Amino acid sequence: MKRMVMKFGGTSVADIGRIQAVAERVVPFVRKGYQVAVVVSAMGKTTDGLLFMAGQLGASDRREIDQLLATGEQQTIALVAMALRAAGISSRSYTGPQAGILAEGYHMEGRIRRLQPFLLEEDMEEGLVPVVAGFQAASSKGDVLTLGRGGSDLSAVALACALEADECHIYTDVEGVFTADPRIVQKARKLRKISYEVCMEMAVLGARVLQARSVEMASRYGVPVYVGSSFTEEEGTWVMRDNVNEKLYVHSVTHDRSVAKIAVLGVPDKPGIAAGFFGLLAESGIAVEMIIQSVMRGDMNDIAFLVRKDDLGEAIRVTTKYVEKVGAQGVNFDTEVARVSVIGAGIGNHPEVPPQMFSVFAELGINIDMISSTALTITCVVEAGRAEEAVKALHRKFVEEAAPCE
Repeated sequence: MKRMVMKFGGTSVADIGRIQAVAERVVPFVRKGYQVAVVVSAMGKTTDGLLFMAGQLGASDRREIDQLLATGEQQTIALVAMALRAAGISSRSYTGPQAGILAEGYHMEGRIRRLQPFLLEEDMEEGLVPVVAGFQAASSKGDVLTLGRGGSDLSAVALACALEADECHIYTDVEGVFTADPRIVQKARKLRKISYEVCMEMAVLGARVLQARSVEMASRYGVPVYVGSSFTEEEGTWVMRDNVNEKLYVHSVTHDRSVAKIAVLGVPDKPGIAAGFFGLLAESGIAVEMIIQSVMRGDMNDIAFLVRKDDLGEAIRVTTKYVEKVGAQGVNFDTEVARVSVIGAGIGNHPEVPPQMFSVFAELGINIDMISSTALTITCVVEAGRAEEAVKALHRKFVEEAAPCE
């Protein structure tokens, strides 16, 4: 008997009508003989609303924020279980901790360390559909730990791995994975299939379809992930292992305006300086990306990097304190930046791609602030206000005027 995990995002469970539609989406798979587990997010903008209320109280205690945020999904699991029963399907709801999802690390950024989904397996063997609260887990102390933005995706994929499911379906308000944000690029193409590696790069660099950590886990355990819309019957996108080939495909052009740039000026060129600095940021739970060190001037370097805008205040506090400690010259930051990326299998082996990309920026008169590249991507940091213009031009160059992506 086949097993599958079906995950429904906030827009898919935004109200009672949408919750009933979720039940209607699940029923046919159960009728076909699948053993199904369902993972859900909080309804609509519930999480944002809870964060707003916490902000009004000046709340900064991450443990209490996690306690608060976990209530969003707990409403949804009960309602979805009720909707399934009304549709004639036996069902039972579970919080993340009840489902056996255990995590460690920082509050609001928990990392799954173990899954013990024994109760879910018993339900599925008996023909019940367990409905699990995504985004949340239990710490070793019994505290609630949430799994970061998009953490319901991670919950779903992790459960699919632990339950040895044949497939994991992620339903949202978009019809799949596109070559660019279809709200910005009218000619964006939906991809029928994409590799884990390319999808992970897209998720990290601004494509808001799947959480990057969920794609990483799917890749590690080889679970095929289907991304589709809960609003239509249109075929979506499969994320799975891909055959290796040397043909260049630019799969996507992404942009991300949720980052800020920090530059540490006049850093003494001594062993251990960078380790100490980035170690302190890590201890504060701040993820750092795109680190660039300038050419040494005398005995000094400048170091620039990106952080999430949400982490900027704490990052500046940590950075300023360390600058004083090591005798660096100062810190500055810029919130009006965005990164724009071209992503595709084989880019690193095609030397013609970087100059073509830079030429597009030159023709638009857009200055490039930072550049980084991997085997799959080339990313440029530019002025935030011109990011969408750049995405449209790059998509036209690398996707619309090129051979269609598979």
